[in-house]
Amino acid sequence: MKKAVLLDRDGVINREIDAYIFRRREFEILPDVPAALTLLKKNGFMLIIISNQGGIGKGLYKIPDVEKLHKYLISYLKDSGITIREIYYCVHHPENGNCICRKPDSLMVEKAIARFNINAEESWFIGDKERDILAGEKAGVKGILMTQNTSLLNAVKKIPGLKLK
Repeated sequence: MKKAVLLDRDGVINREIDAYIFRRREFEILPDVPAALTLLKKNGFMLIIISNQGGIGKGLYKIPDVEKLHKYLISYLKDSGITIREIYYCVHHPENGNCICRKPDSLMVEKAIARFNINAEESWFIGDKERDILAGEKAGVKGILMTQNTSLLNAVKKIPGLKLK
């Protein structure tokens, strides 16, 4: 079984703004993200992003808009030698019905665990909202709550036993 770090997207990987992010011009990757993800990679963690994208469910943007941003993100990180194994996202919004994939529910986390044979007990979910931590905990993954738009590297360094060099 493998260990993984699951990451929220907006506010953790890229700057959260006071609006839905679906255009490249609004998608600003936070400065220490490559260093933080490189450290996780060196420590043997698989990297997976799990994100609510309720703007799709509200009709504000479409799946191709999100896919375009994710393609850019994957390419940007690849230039730093970082591989994101998968990006799971929920297209639903509570205004338009209930689902079990939207965080704080855990379906996206459970899918990642099953698909990639992840050991939940050795894995972490880093997010900037309590719903991120709850989604991970429901699937047996420990959480690290960080302040939105701050240092992912500082959050990563909270993982016990992490070798920093």
